[in-house]
Amino acid sequence: MPPPIPVVLAEYDTKWPERAAELSGRLRVLGSTLLGVEHIGSTAVPGMAAKAIIDLMPLVSTLTDLDRERSRVEALGYEWHGELGIQGRRYCTLADQGGIRVAQLHFFAAESPEVIRHVAFRDYLRSHPEAAKAYENEKRRAQKVHPNDSHAYTDEKSAWIRDVEADALVWFRKQQPVRDHP
Repeated sequence: MPPPIPVVLAEYDTKWPERAAELSGRLRVLGSTLLGVEHIGSTAVPGMAAKAIIDLMPLVSTLTDLDRERSRVEALGYEWHGELGIQGRRYCTLADQGGIRVAQLHFFAAESPEVIRHVAFRDYLRSHPEAAKAYENEKRRAQKVHPNDSHAYTDEKSAWIRDVEADALVWFRKQQPVRDHP
């Protein structure tokens, strides 16, 4: 597991989506293995304070295909951490010249249920300003409890996230078009 880092929450930066798009574009080196990239996490929610770390969820054909492309990901400067506690994920981090983490990749196979969970949570926060504000308040509370340990900070807010994710998934499924069945 990467070492804990201090928790620094920054006010929303309008450049975060641009940075996410730039980092996503660099992943094209994966060719046909890469099916798409979603900008997730708090930096993907306009107006929300966040750790200034861009979270991307690249969707791949299969993890086996991705594993064969590991050297291409590492050539982009990412450190490869494997599953790191989430089955079916490949987790990678990118640091700047000073060693400050600036991006995280959460690779999943496109059909993984984790994909819907992350997208639903992001879209729910984007569509429900009161939930986004409550999440920002929860993050600030967790930061006060664990200002120097990013792992404990994440654990501290996990119950809140699980509760809202459940609502987000119900909401998200209602947003999906109804498909006719044969």
